[in-house]
Amino acid sequence: MRRWGIRARLTLVTLLPPSILAVVLIAYFTSARISEIEQAHLLRGKALARQLAVASEFGVFAGNGELLQRLSNAVAGEDDVQGVSVLDTKGLLLAASGTYPPPEPGQLAGHRVLRGSDRYRIVEPVRASQLTVTDELSEILAPSPNADPKQLGTVVLDISLSALTRRRNELFGNGVLIMIAVLVGGVVLARRISNSVSGPIREISSAVARIGHGNLSERVPVTGGGSLAQLAGGVNEMASRLQEAQRTMERRIEEATSEMRNRTDDAERANLAKSRFLAAASHDLRQPMHALVLFISELSALEHPPRTSRLVRQIAASAEAMETLLDSLLDISKLDAGVLQPEIRPFALQQIFKRIEDDFAQLARDKGLRLRVRPTVAWINSDPVLVERILSNLVANALRYTSFGGVMVCCRYARSGWHIQIRDSGIGIPPEAQEQIFHEFVQLDNPERARHKGLGLGLAIVRRLTDLLELPLTIRSAQARGSAFTLRARRCAPEPPRQSEERLRTPGSLSGLVLAVVDDDELALAGIVSLLTSWGCEVISAENLERLQMALALRGTPPQAIISDYRLRGPHDGIDVVHLVRRRYGSELPAMIVTGDTGPETLQLAQHEGIALLHKPVRPAKLRALLQRQLNAAPERS
Repeated sequence: MRRWGIRARLTLVTLLPPSILAVVLIAYFTSARISEIEQAHLLRGKALARQLAVASEFGVFAGNGELLQRLSNAVAGEDDVQGVSVLDTKGLLLAASGTYPPPEPGQLAGHRVLRGSDRYRIVEPVRASQLTVTDELSEILAPSPNADPKQLGTVVLDISLSALTRRRNELFGNGVLIMIAVLVGGVVLARRISNSVSGPIREISSAVARIGHGNLSERVPVTGGGSLAQLAGGVNEMASRLQEAQRTMERRIEEATSEMRNRTDDAERANLAKSRFLAAASHDLRQPMHALVLFISELSALEHPPRTSRLVRQIAASAEAMETLLDSLLDISKLDAGVLQPEIRPFALQQIFKRIEDDFAQLARDKGLRLRVRPTVAWINSDPVLVERILSNLVANALRYTSFGGVMVCCRYARSGWHIQIRDSGIGIPPEAQEQIFHEFVQLDNPERARHKGLGLGLAIVRRLTDLLELPLTIRSAQARGSAFTLRARRCAPEPPRQSEERLRTPGSLSGLVLAVVDDDELALAGIVSLLTSWGCEVISAENLERLQMALALRGTPPQAIISDYRLRGPHDGIDVVHLVRRRYGSELPAMIVTGDTGPETLQLAQHEGIALLHKPVRPAKLRALLQRQLNAAPERS
């Protein structure tokens, strides 16, 4: 019943009370009427039996059977009389008429009414009449008026119940018909009343549903009066207010969207201007920084007095900090620009673990920490260079924020792959800051921006690299309880070692190497020429392509490698320099572009041409390593 609708409930409420009342009244009056008919039927039988008993007094007294038979026949002819019998006091039959079962001896005493399955049996005694006396002698001879009159015999009258049963059935049938008529009328009335009440409510419900689905122009017709009219009016008012609120909201959304679009355009223009500014500023900053790094590197190789050596070390540390910042900004810009394409291949993770242990062991000892790198047999499918950068940044960050205890690097087997984990006993990271630390220049424990605590770019680069390589990174940390960074990597099968066919130079030796160097910045050119000369190289230098062609023609010695800036004075750039020299001296000639441009176009162009690219300022060790690797990989020329 809880799931019934309002129409069903109204029908039930309207129909149930009159139906119950009709059933009760019909049952009551039918029962009363049947009782009345039954009582009348019985009284009629008693009256016939009494009349027969009175009429039979003389016949019984005189033993006149003929008279008694006539009386019995007369009574038996009455409606519903089944049988009549007259008996004497000893139970002997004096007269009988109709059909009847013989009475039992115990049924003949006094007045009795016996009910059978199909008849009433009325037993009426035949008694002697009392005499009315008028003289003294008769009064003496007559019996006392208080004495019972003498019973002369008994009249037994059987009256049928068939008529009573038919009448009862008729009454029951009429009662059922009346009840059905009452129910039908009640149903019709209940439906009309229900429709008159539930109809408007259903219309209101349907209208509210349509309003709820967004049709705010829907209105409910106001019908009837009282609460229904108030409800319909309230729904219409609600719909009007919602429609007005929707219009206001749409107008505000359009205004906000327009404002957001304008701000987005402004932000894009500002970002473009920022990119142009950074590109220009980066190029202008990197040129003197590049020369400074080269001069400092050459200066550091010379012997100096102690005080001068200390100054040179301090200058080198400051230059290295500036170079690190520029390199990190360059990495961020390349990752944001989407120009960094990972080289996915299977590799053994132990090689990276070994290099990390070698690179950071001394730093851990200097801080009094223990660096544990557990050996692993894991092979993963990813970019080994970028994975090593991720792990190096995480280990450096762990060592930076750990004051006691140590840092552990391990790889654990998991059902989904390998879990590479860096755990420390450092200051920990509060939960609310565990996403914030991956933003640029965010350092939780460095409000004074101390340079020795880093720049706040390492974890930002980690986040971008893990997203690029699709290596999920999770953090488990609590303040003052250390941190655990877990990198989930895809597992792959180990590959057999390859036989190297490279022609190797003497490790670290560049003596006698002939290099063609082009740079339009005087200081940068002087710095790299001086550095390469200190390594024992023969350098052919020039400011542009035309000067290089002249220098190569005068020297007559073919270069063994090319190092060129990208932007040069005149119509040609560094790519043109590489192409011209390779056309003349061989297409496999090692070449690299050294540039201060950080824009993605330069990197994409160099990658397309298959030329190594270094960004200024270039660390001498990195330049030497790349140069050595290219020379070892180049085929020997006759």
